[in-house]
Amino acid sequence: MHDETPIIPGNDVQSAEYKAASRRLNRKMDVALLPFLSLLYLFNGLDRSNVGNAETQGFSRDIGATPDDLNLAVSLFFITFVLFQPPSAAVGRWLGAKHWINLMMVGWGIFTIGHAFIRGRSALIAMRLMIGAFEAGFYPTAVAYLSTFYCRYDLAVRLALFYGQYAIAGAFSGSIAFGVFHLKGTRLHNWQYLFILEGALTIAMAITAWFWLPTSPETAWFLNASERTFAAARIATDNGDVHLHEHSTGTTDKKRLTKRDVTETAKDWKTWFILFFNICASVPSQAFSVFLPLVVQGLGYSSIRANLMSVPPYICGAIGLYLFALSSDHRKERGYHIVGGIGVALIGLIITVACHTSHAQYAGLCILLFGSYVSAPLTVAWLSGNTPEPGKRSLVLGVNGLGNLAGVIGSQLYKKRYAPRYLTPFYATLGFVAAALAGYVAYRLTLEAVNSRKRARLARMTSEEVEVERVGETRYADRKWTFVYGL
Repeated sequence: MHDETPIIPGNDVQSAEYKAASRRLNRKMDVALLPFLSLLYLFNGLDRSNVGNAETQGFSRDIGATPDDLNLAVSLFFITFVLFQPPSAAVGRWLGAKHWINLMMVGWGIFTIGHAFIRGRSALIAMRLMIGAFEAGFYPTAVAYLSTFYCRYDLAVRLALFYGQYAIAGAFSGSIAFGVFHLKGTRLHNWQYLFILEGALTIAMAITAWFWLPTSPETAWFLNASERTFAAARIATDNGDVHLHEHSTGTTDKKRLTKRDVTETAKDWKTWFILFFNICASVPSQAFSVFLPLVVQGLGYSSIRANLMSVPPYICGAIGLYLFALSSDHRKERGYHIVGGIGVALIGLIITVACHTSHAQYAGLCILLFGSYVSAPLTVAWLSGNTPEPGKRSLVLGVNGLGNLAGVIGSQLYKKRYAPRYLTPFYATLGFVAAALAGYVAYRLTLEAVNSRKRARLARMTSEEVEVERVGETRYADRKWTFVYGL
């Protein structure tokens, strides 16, 4: 693509020229933007999960707390993490994703380092509350940011690579912990070095991100002038027959967030319906992001080796997510792919609780995590693609972040009193996952019925009525008869 011959999408979106230009644009973003943003999310996962690694070395004992205090602190982390997600996502929309991402990272990096020097139960709880508050808006802000660069059926596989860092973070944290915990003759406890190292790296990455991340596609340093024009225009086309906010040249929406965005999000049944089942589906991934090393230790591994043996299940989770997301984008289908991932997780849970040998139980954990990470990012891609208004999309993704309440459930389930097999927590998790399976099937079938109703309504409308509906204000964004939900 040359600067003097920009390709502006319109009615030619199926043309070979358009598709080739779009692929070239995606490749540039895949090289310059996606890997770096994914690396930032890796540190988000590291600083969330490292307390599980530290606990295998007696973290709670050394600071004058108990294992139950740690479970409580992890639960309270998710309280602030969940409650702050919608307002934090709104701040990200108002302030701009680039600026808010940097500020959040510096904040949680500082409090991660602070973990190395705390004493007592109250200090532990305070640190986890602050980590939760600063990490809360990162994921919805980053996803909303990516949705301004990629079209909706290019997004899921990118979100898989992005969200997959959450699984990779567990593996990476286990690997780092395995190395750090071999240090001998140090002035500090080994777990203190783990917090200091990971917190310092987070702050360093935040400073780098300030210079690396563009504000929007129109200002992307890795695109030429015609590509920037094309990038902005194809997103507008991808949103379909919906009248969107007015855009200002070269930056972002003139109206970043409106009162109607807030009210429409609050009364959107789809968001609240799927949120409940997203919580159920996320219990395994949220719980094991912290407690997998302790569960693996319960299979008979030493405290240091348990950190290393937690790596393969996390790798399985990343691989499963990527394969499901790749298929989801290729087939342009979300619902049944999510159901498939939940089904795999259910099989892994059954193997884990039904088998009695440590090798079979470990294999069950690998299968469980292979499917556990699928639902959350594909749900985000589903909601993002079905919410064309950028302001409402940011809020919907923020509300969807309430799915992290699964972390509160998981942290209360996987307590030390249930070690070594953790049968009661596993049975409870199985119940949550089974409920999620039924809920996602019902959600997809409901959207299919709504689409049929919309098509029937459009068939009775004249072309003039269709245009009035497209640009009118009576129904908003995805509620318009002209917008068809992706399934």
